[in-house]
Amino acid sequence: MVGPSPPFFEPSELSVDGKAALRRDLRAKRNAHVLALDPRFRALMFKQPPSPVAALVPADATVGVYLAGPGEAPATAYARHFHEAGHKVVLPWFANRAAPMTFREWRSPWVDDMLVPGPWQGIAQPDADASEFVPDVVFVPLVGFTAEGDRLGQGGGHYDRWLAANPGAVPIGLAWDCQLVSDLPCETHDRPLHAVVTPTRIYGPWELAA
Repeated sequence: MVGPSPPFFEPSELSVDGKAALRRDLRAKRNAHVLALDPRFRALMFKQPPSPVAALVPADATVGVYLAGPGEAPATAYARHFHEAGHKVVLPWFANRAAPMTFREWRSPWVDDMLVPGPWQGIAQPDADASEFVPDVVFVPLVGFTAEGDRLGQGGGHYDRWLAANPGAVPIGLAWDCQLVSDLPCETHDRPLHAVVTPTRIYGPWELAA
C-alpha cells in the first residue's frame, strides 16, 4: 500500500514561469504513485463520494464529471453513483479544438458506446445530439492542488474559463494525495476549488468568491 505523499514543492521554488516544469514534474510523480499502487487496492478508491461530499450536491443538481486520462483520479464511479441517485450527469464537450468547453448529457455512465471520439486525442465525449446542460456541481481533474483550494490544471484553461463564465457552479477536485503541493503560482484567471477529495481525506469545503 502506498500512503499519502508530502507536498512536493516549497513556495520558494514556484513561479508563474515555472508552471510547465511544475506540471511535468507533478505528472511524473502522480503517474509513479498510481503505478505503485496495488491494482486491487486502487480499484477500491473513488468508488463513491464520501458522505460530506455527497452532501454538497443538492438533490436536483446536474452533476458534471470527466473521463480520466492516464494517472488522473477516476470519476466514472462518481458518475454512476449520482446517476443512480437520480441526478442528470454531464461530460465536457468540444465542437472542435478551438471551441469553448460546454457540457452535454452522459445518458448512461455504464454504456461506453454512447460516447464518441472528441477533438482531443484519446478523450471520448457525448455525441452532438446529446442535450447541453450547465452543471450545478462539477468534479474536475487536476495536476496539483493546495490545502487552500488552489488548482493547477493541464494548462489549456478550459475549466478556468468555464468556471469564470459560470460562477454559480461548485467545483470539486478529485486527486491523489501525492498531488498536494504547499503553494502554487496562481494568476488572476485561475479559479479556486470548493473542495478536494483524495483517497485519504477531504480538503475544504471553502467559501467561493462571489
